[in-house]
Amino acid sequence: MSRRKKSHQSHGTPNRPRLWGNHAVAAALDNPERKVLRAWATRDAAEFMQFPKEVAVTLADVADLGRLVPHDAPHQGVVIEVAPLEEAWLGDIVTHAPERSVLLVLDQVTDPHNVGAILRSAAAFGAIGIVTQDRHSPPESGVIAKAASGALERVPWVRVVNLARALEEMGEAGFWRIGLAGNAETDLKDALGPKKVALVLGAEGAGLRQNTREHCDALAKLPISDAIESLNVSNAAAVALYAASIA
Repeated sequence: MSRRKKSHQSHGTPNRPRLWGNHAVAAALDNPERKVLRAWATRDAAEFMQFPKEVAVTLADVADLGRLVPHDAPHQGVVIEVAPLEEAWLGDIVTHAPERSVLLVLDQVTDPHNVGAILRSAAAFGAIGIVTQDRHSPPESGVIAKAASGALERVPWVRVVNLARALEEMGEAGFWRIGLAGNAETDLKDALGPKKVALVLGAEGAGLRQNTREHCDALAKLPISDAIESLNVSNAAAVALYAASIA
């Protein structure tokens, strides 16, 4: 057991996550809000990344880098250890939201690959941030950063204690809250309308919790065919973001 614990820690911790891969690392280096604590890279990757002088870079071969990250993680020759980003605050985001805004709310979506992919879609479609419940969402990690392809550094991520209260705050700030639910009677395109929208998505399988549904202004579904029961939550987020961007 102690051997496994040591292996887990060697891949980073929530307080000192490790990021890897060209896009994730380059985005972290470009983010003035991100503090890079350590770096490891092959000689070619170190030259390509052009690390700032204040970042100490340890040159390593591919095999050594592979031991710094989870098994088979595509590190592309570069790994960094960072401090987590400063917390984003919901009040700041909704208060300063543009007249036309889309906010994503994730109700207990815990898979880091999905959260990373959702961050990537959020950046692609100009969402002003994502909101998750602190106890039921993954911490920053290399898996999220890799799936987000740089968006972890660009999209504000708000973690809240009480998701229902956060939804109330969004409503008070003028956001129309739409919960995505497969059993809803209304298609998403018909539920859209107000210029400020919060799209609320639940975990795969469980979907939106009842209390979350009760704090939405409308429930809507994506009009998918009968050939498949449902979409992966990250795919659903991308489709919903696109629909909101053209409404």
